[in-house]
Amino acid sequence: MQYSLFTQYKYKFFSLGSGSSGNCYYLGTNEYGILIDAGVGIRAIQKALREYGVSFDKIIAVLVTHDHADHIKTVGCLGDKYNIPVYATETVHSGILRNRAVRASLTQSRRVIEKEQPFSIREFQITAFEVPHDSIDNVGYHIQFDGQTFVLVTDAGCITDKIREYASKANHLVIEANYDEYMLQAGKYPYYLKQRIGNGMGHLSNRLSAEFIASIYNENMQNIWLCHLSQDNNHPEIAFKAVEQALSANGIAAGKDVKVETLSRFKVSGLREF
Repeated sequence: MQYSLFTQYKYKFFSLGSGSSGNCYYLGTNEYGILIDAGVGIRAIQKALREYGVSFDKIIAVLVTHDHADHIKTVGCLGDKYNIPVYATETVHSGILRNRAVRASLTQSRRVIEKEQPFSIREFQITAFEVPHDSIDNVGYHIQFDGQTFVLVTDAGCITDKIREYASKANHLVIEANYDEYMLQAGKYPYYLKQRIGNGMGHLSNRLSAEFIASIYNENMQNIWLCHLSQDNNHPEIAFKAVEQALSANGIAAGKDVKVETLSRFKVSGLREF
């Protein structure tokens, strides 16, 4: 089914995939758009864009969070083959260069950014900020446009003051809710992997994410998307319920006061326009 980008909404967001099988998110206008991470295949990216009537040649940049394969495997192709600038910290770029999952090196398309140093891509004012994870480096993105703020935080081992500072400003927030604590501990993963996930440098649990969301909610927050859900240690209904209950305990109604959605591991999400 083909969708059109309705002119009454200037900005669009959707997920092209969210999870350890591949992460990629679109944020854009009717004229151009950016991708945050590119961990899904080029054909999948092109197909997902077509579903919502977005021309591939309107992608003008890729922002990279960190150097794990599920976030970067297509950046080389997007960068030098299609001449799309790829933005990442110097450390993340060095990780991309060494990662065997990236089949094409970045040369002319390589753009180096620094944490907490704002930069612009057209009308998007972007700031990268520190996010703890067991990659060589990891950032979240704070993006301002037309009086609105979009923030993405993924692969976060724990909530830090820096994450709180940026996420609390969001009108539109994408945040990890990777695992249910009981499912992880009772599940089949080996001990070392369970430790890696929950040691403060791995991933955010549903509980931690939900408590954080409830603590920073304000009346300017319009959309919350829960990303990077584990296939083995989570379920969309469980993640959603954790956030719904945490918000409800603070007198906030999910779906009424703020929209809450879980992002699928394999499927393109619904199109949110604002």
